[in-house]
Amino acid sequence: MPITKSAIKRLRQNKVRNLRNRASKTNLRSTIKKLRGTIEGRDRSLAQTTLGAAISVIDKAVSTGIIHKNAAARFKSRLSRQVNALQSP
Repeated sequence: MPITKSAIKRLRQNKVRNLRNRASKTNLRSTIKKLRGTIEGRDRSLAQTTLGAAISVIDKAVSTGIIHKNAAARFKSRLSRQVNALQSP
């Protein structure tokens, strides 16, 4: 257990940040999973709208440091490619 006042405050801050980061990461995973389900359902219009929401969530995760920007670019690229593949016969 921390002894100094600064260490106690740091522990308190870390707990709050951990909860916030965990919620954000869970939201990110859920959104991506929802989009993948839409892609499997072969619904083009719904996949397009869900892709926009997913990209927004991914960008927010990058700005808060939840995931790395290259990982976000990889997610966006792969998901966009899958959605675009639905449009071609």
